[in-house]
Amino acid sequence: MTPEGLIVRASRHEPKATMDRLAAAVTTRGAAVVARVDHAAAAATVGLTLAPTEALIFGNPRAGTPLMQAAQTIGIDLPLRALVWRDGSGVTQVGYNDPRWLAQRHGAEAGNEAILKAMADFLAVVAEEAAK
Repeated sequence: MTPEGLIVRASRHEPKATMDRLAAAVTTRGAAVVARVDHAAAAATVGLTLAPTEALIFGNPRAGTPLMQAAQTIGIDLPLRALVWRDGSGVTQVGYNDPRWLAQRHGAEAGNEAILKAMADFLAVVAEEAAK
């Protein structure tokens, strides 16, 4: 089951390679990587195991600021993030929140349609590049 608002696609690469490709695609297209969080490594520090699971947090203030001007609460979901993980079937997945869903969640859609489309297009392109 895919959670509401989450867009997921399979990758043909291992999780680390997928995340490396995703980070490169994000920066090549002008967004800044804020953080890369390795959840599996964090789990290992407390003696727990977790399949490869890594989050990338990234953004561009030119896109995010107008959304926060419309509804500051969207700041809880910005900068954007993507998750790369190996699922129970052994397939690497790339997932991210649909920016239009985030805007709807916070009531920031009005007047931001072009920004939301650009963000959605950006995410689709970088996820495709990471996974192909």
